[in-house]
Amino acid sequence: MTSATGQQRGWAVPLAVLIVGSFMSVLDTSIVNVAIPKIQIELGASAGDVEWVVTGYTLALGVVVPLSGWLGMRIGQTTLYNLALAGFAVASGLCGLAWNLDTLIGFRILQAIPGGLLPVVTMTLLYRIVPTDKIGTAMGMYGLGVVFAPAVGPTLGGWLVQYIDWRLIFYINVPIGILGTVAALAVFPRVHPTSWPKFDALGFVTVAYGLFALLLAFSKGQDWGWTGYRIEMLLVSGLLSLALFVVIELESDNPLIDMAVLKNWPFVNSLLLIAVTTAGMFTALYYIPQFLQVVQGMQALDAGLVLMPSALIMVVLMPLAGRLYDRIGARWPAVIGLLIMAYGSLLLSQMTVDTTKESLIVWTSIRNVGTGLAMMPIMTSGISALSNSLTSSGSAMNNVMQRVSSSIAVAVFGGMVASQQAQLMSDRGSLLRTGAQALPELDAAQQQGPNGVLGIYQHLQQMVVTTSYANTFLAIAMLCAIAAALALLLRSGAPKAPAAPAADAPTTTPAAAPIAAAAPAVAPTAAAPPAAAPPAVEPEPAPEPERVSEPILVAPTAELPRWHLETPAEREARRNEEAAKAMSGVHV
Repeated sequence: MTSATGQQRGWAVPLAVLIVGSFMSVLDTSIVNVAIPKIQIELGASAGDVEWVVTGYTLALGVVVPLSGWLGMRIGQTTLYNLALAGFAVASGLCGLAWNLDTLIGFRILQAIPGGLLPVVTMTLLYRIVPTDKIGTAMGMYGLGVVFAPAVGPTLGGWLVQYIDWRLIFYINVPIGILGTVAALAVFPRVHPTSWPKFDALGFVTVAYGLFALLLAFSKGQDWGWTGYRIEMLLVSGLLSLALFVVIELESDNPLIDMAVLKNWPFVNSLLLIAVTTAGMFTALYYIPQFLQVVQGMQALDAGLVLMPSALIMVVLMPLAGRLYDRIGARWPAVIGLLIMAYGSLLLSQMTVDTTKESLIVWTSIRNVGTGLAMMPIMTSGISALSNSLTSSGSAMNNVMQRVSSSIAVAVFGGMVASQQAQLMSDRGSLLRTGAQALPELDAAQQQGPNGVLGIYQHLQQMVVTTSYANTFLAIAMLCAIAAALALLLRSGAPKAPAAPAADAPTTTPAAAPIAAAAPAVAPTAAAPPAAAPPAVEPEPAPEPERVSEPILVAPTAELPRWHLETPAEREARRNEEAAKAMSGVHV
């Protein structure tokens, strides 16, 4: 009983430390969006170039994610978390010191290296320090921290940009990162790696180039011409590089990501749905502030406040969607959520220059009801369709899809917006006839000289920008409707209890040990009962190589009040206890 109490009490503080890292990484993705117009003005950049402040960061996140598994085995998960948190703080400080757009983009890419590692390492450590029966509660707390970042990001960023300086959106990460690193050093033990896996350099080069080439092609397609040889070379070489990456990973003994996850259709289907929901969410987070500030002339803080209610809706709905998944499965929450997203995006496609902020709050809130309802069941359904041995690769692939889809969405829709604005300006301008066929208002404005025509031109430009944004949301509405049809293929019904593993508990126990590492606290009397049944332990050496390479974190107990590394004696006692329970029919 004392041991259980120690577990109940022991994982909350480490989880709070983990949430700090994931919160900072997600916050920095959304807080910068509000500052984009201000950065563009102060650094003298074009709208297309300043997009790389966001696009370069999210692309680098996707490229770094596959490295997280190898780095965790190479230097240890807790050490990697500490280094990533400290590195994120340092890179954030450098972003605040940027003196032009090129250096800001460079520092943002540098910031994305630890920023991409933090979410994956956080999830890995979460499963190792939280008892198995408390994973749901812990994931709810973790999810609240993650979705709260997009909620507070635009408002906090708007206040900092409007009343202080846009550079403070980066400086604010420095004290938080330092405090989080100190707390992590105090809470987590130092875990030394026990193996030195070979780095799959060729696999990393191919996936990095493939992602970069595709993003560059999508972002520069309008400027360079979609049929130009540069864009075609980037598209072809990028796709070939990603195909080569798949081949290399299938043949590699130490793949960055196990490509066996792509053989599982429910998981692949969830990846496609995640791509649509992520693209829709980040496109709105990027273009709604642009519309409010560029077209309607709002201050950054006011633009952030418009997005706050819709983001808070996700904070409430995502934990509820997780409970709904446990009751009825993923199919109907995902289908209904995606249809609501499509309807909300359709409402946004009706925006005009004079659309009120109240209407935008209602439309974005409706849209985020669907996002909050669909996202958690889709992600959970995909991961649960994988075996225990593929869960880590599935999580990494999920993170890659989220990062890359968000960055490609901004690039693709950015090119579409630029193309539409050029075409619409040409079309609308040709309607403004001069001479005898001119409208009386236009003729009177022309008689006033350039100042008279300036107001008409500015209004025309606002109409063109608004129409291009509205068409973007119309395209997103169509994507969400198509995704709703795919969501019909997801599993329906409450998740089944894991009855089958009880029969083969001796085989599955070693693989499940890292996930449930904190579940069975080691008791001094645990080794005594199995002493009379040593044959039950003999068949176990076969699956032993599949065990995790680094020592396991053990939860606090009455005898050992701090988190500590499992000693050989404790490990042997735990294995004997697991074997005895397996022989008696108790699922471990």
